[in-house]
Amino acid sequence: MPRYARSEREALADLLLDLGPDAPTIDEGWTTRDLAAHLVVRERRPDAAGGILLPPLRRYGEAVRRRVAAGPYADLVARVRRPPVWSPVSNPLTDELVNTVEFFIHHEDVRRAQPGWLPRDLPAGFSAVLWKRVATLARVALRRFPADLLIQAPGYGERTVGRGGERLRVVASPGELALFVSGRQRVARVQVDGPEAAASRLRAARLGL
Repeated sequence: MPRYARSEREALADLLLDLGPDAPTIDEGWTTRDLAAHLVVRERRPDAAGGILLPPLRRYGEAVRRRVAAGPYADLVARVRRPPVWSPVSNPLTDELVNTVEFFIHHEDVRRAQPGWLPRDLPAGFSAVLWKRVATLARVALRRFPADLLIQAPGYGERTVGRGGERLRVVASPGELALFVSGRQRVARVQVDGPEAAASRLRAARLGL
């Protein structure tokens, strides 16, 4: 059975080493060093990882991330490449479920910040896995958006999400949709059909979990 989380993790670690610690990423204000530190904290510091999602813990989580980022870069990337088996988000039972989309997105965060990037031609099996995750992510990320959103991945499926109102159709491959619904609209190659004002609001909305 393919291990897409593992292969994306390896590819990201290779790219982080190739680019060095100061290359840009899609995450505003973050270099490759910052992104690597984020991943290490997420997997190895459960006391601080809550700050990724919970505002009351954000200041502490960011302080820990900065301390982690100050370490030797090669060691930082090595820790990204080889997560601890005890981690709640990257142990053998949870890795594929939790990390397939996570590492695909962060791999693209780095790839798409570099000059001359092009979308990857993903294997059909990988796209199918991404679509299953996207269908869930879209419900969460877009549940409050004031429109009736039809999310379509040709050949994989479609979902209707949103709070209702004007109708928009968002069409792309599963990988591009994963980037779009996680807040990377500016680099996701998707087609948005519908009223222009509503489409513009969707492209500028703060999405993600």
